[in-house]
Amino acid sequence: MEYIHYGKQYIDEDDIKAVVETLRSGYLTTGPKVAAFESALAATTGSKYAAAVSSGTAALHMAAIIAGLQPGDEAITTPLTFAASANAVLYCGAKPVFADIDPETMLLDITDVKNKITPKTKAIIPVHYGGELCDMDALAELAAEYNLTIIQDSAHSLGGQIRGKAQGAYPGMQTWSFHPVKTITTGEGGAVTTNDPQTYEKLLRLRTHGITRDASQYINTKLEELGDWYYEMLDLGYNYRLSDIQCALGLSQLKKLPLFASRRQEIVKFYNAAFAKLPIEVQKTPPWSEPVRHLYTIRLKDKSKRHLAYDHLRKKNIGVNLHYIPVYLLPYYQKLGYTKGLCPQAEDSYERLITLPLHPSLTDDEVEYIIKAVSEIVASAESTKN
Repeated sequence: MEYIHYGKQYIDEDDIKAVVETLRSGYLTTGPKVAAFESALAATTGSKYAAAVSSGTAALHMAAIIAGLQPGDEAITTPLTFAASANAVLYCGAKPVFADIDPETMLLDITDVKNKITPKTKAIIPVHYGGELCDMDALAELAAEYNLTIIQDSAHSLGGQIRGKAQGAYPGMQTWSFHPVKTITTGEGGAVTTNDPQTYEKLLRLRTHGITRDASQYINTKLEELGDWYYEMLDLGYNYRLSDIQCALGLSQLKKLPLFASRRQEIVKFYNAAFAKLPIEVQKTPPWSEPVRHLYTIRLKDKSKRHLAYDHLRKKNIGVNLHYIPVYLLPYYQKLGYTKGLCPQAEDSYERLITLPLHPSLTDDEVEYIIKAVSEIVASAESTKN
């Protein structure tokens, strides 16, 4: 069996054609494809506005700025995520506070989130881990009670719904990633979606050095003295723009989202049916979540067998991965004073986790091969234990 990637982009001739057409057009960056992609993404996510940016990390950073995070503030998030979720808080000089996960869903434990709220708390950053959706109704109530901003880290969850509602239906902001292993790709790229026009206007400025050419936003009101060359810098912004080339690819990819979602859901069903018979744990879908899964993780009962299982699957050309090392266990966070034991459930999951391949390019034969390999290693581990 050839090497099977844990995640992989799906690119077809329509995607290539869309990119080539843009290369032959008069625009390579900040042109009509950006606006078209943003419009399509807003509609897909149930939001009024979308601002495309250079990465999911850039999206989180801008959202954290708009949430008003600054030194002395705190933002609560999960440790079972990529470092960018918490790093965005640090970028603003604020402190990430880690709440534990529910061991079955691997999503934020809302009771622990509430326990971690202090007078310094300004935001909550729930991560829709693996594509399963956090209980945003409960989190929205909590945010309203304590006057907090919610930034949904939706990098894993494009196409998913919560109790029949799109993620953009909830207050605050949603951030997205279009890295090649995600549900759709723009190569590298991300976006922030929102329903608030003022937030949207600030997003557009922040991604372009804080500069605007919109006369309605100018501080200088003597417009009769100004030419069309004039612009103003109103914020300290960044170069976080996404190109027309990338957005052309994103537009083409969005058209295939139903196909991508269907195939991912089909593979998850195959895995769930097979692994229900094995002594392993899989991520549970909570009753409110209608996911398009980005990751499929299994957790071994015996954490001492994780390295053996990982190596066994790799030797069989199955590109398993691990999502994630709890953020506060990373050396940089350890230097900041975070210590082991903060979130016992997240730490326990990490020590037993393996991420299996999940992407639309997987064939049925490859899925069966993966299931057989997992079954073999689990059987071997059980016989060794006995």
